[in-house]
Amino acid sequence: MFGLLGSGNLGNDGSLEAVLGRLREEHPDAAVGALCGGPATVSARYGIPATRLHWNRAEYRTASRTGAVAAKGLGKLVDAFRTAAWVRRHDVVIVPGMGVLEATLPLRPWGFPYSLFLLCASGRLFGTRVALVSVGAAAIGSRPTRTLVRWSARLAAYRSYRDTLSRDAMRAMGVDTARDEVYPDLAFALPAPPPGTRDGTVCVGVMDFHGSDDDRARADGIHRRYLDGTTRFVRALAEDGRPVRLLTGDACDAPVAAAIRDAAGSPLVTVAGADSLAGLMREAAAADAVVATRYHNLVCALRAGTPTLALSYAAKSDALMDRMGLGAYCHPAREADADRLLEQFRELEKHAPELRRALAQANETAARQLDDQFTALTTALFPAAPARQENP
Repeated sequence: MFGLLGSGNLGNDGSLEAVLGRLREEHPDAAVGALCGGPATVSARYGIPATRLHWNRAEYRTASRTGAVAAKGLGKLVDAFRTAAWVRRHDVVIVPGMGVLEATLPLRPWGFPYSLFLLCASGRLFGTRVALVSVGAAAIGSRPTRTLVRWSARLAAYRSYRDTLSRDAMRAMGVDTARDEVYPDLAFALPAPPPGTRDGTVCVGVMDFHGSDDDRARADGIHRRYLDGTTRFVRALAEDGRPVRLLTGDACDAPVAAAIRDAAGSPLVTVAGADSLAGLMREAAAADAVVATRYHNLVCALRAGTPTLALSYAAKSDALMDRMGLGAYCHPAREADADRLLEQFRELEKHAPELRRALAQANETAARQLDDQFTALTTALFPAAPARQENP
């Protein structure tokens, strides 16, 4: 298993959990390990050996001093050999879900895109099958990032996407997608929680949102507008007597949730302590409605069958809402307008019973499609002939 796993992003870890669960059911003798961002967390939570993705422990810190810059440069060279050695010891490497082929959030080419390229190139070199499973992709403006992403996809032995937009984006970037399929996000393979006792609570998923990779010059302004609009929306709900639970999906979202709670100034506004997708789903299942920004907050709410409004920051959110029958309930995160958001929210609640029925049907369809995904994955990655016998 490969990716930014165990690093605080609940969506990434949920995708890992979904694939691990199916692997353990269908291939109980498989020896599973991980090359990931948070090896200690992955080992403790999932019981598999894990190796740190980067040799340089300061990989994600800004390097300004000469020594730190040199360490980063050396780390890139060392990582090429470390990744190759790790890949060579495995028969199959799965990249479980995640937006690994997109740059909808700020991203540097020498960060994860470089790591993904090393993985896929090593797989091709050593005959290890690399699978990009139900991943997200999007058009990328930066030429270096686009080049690394394109070649990573070309070198992978198997590709599937979590929406049609992703497949179209890779085709536009020059990847032959004729044999690539589209399936739902892997989190829809996780068990749905039982419905909670609803008491009027609204879950609001918040995010440390600064725009996309192409918005770096105006990132601060985008963040201020998003924070102001979301805060005013939450305050209005509390003034109407509605309990509000603030949800996060990544460690970096916690300060945003705390700032909104403090600015709302009401005991009705609290921050949920969910530390997994299962926890987020339980929160969503107990709510009357969900308004969320981060992609996997939306996934959790929809999987729980709760009427959901998307504060959409990328086309993938709109595509997900369309797929689940809630395309009319999207609001641009870059232009968070509390008044308009309240109007859409009231419309959402007015149609809540029919939306719950539609979501139940959409979830059944997603589950069947993911069964097909895992069947296709088994056929592609685990041929009947015995694999070579090497220690993982």
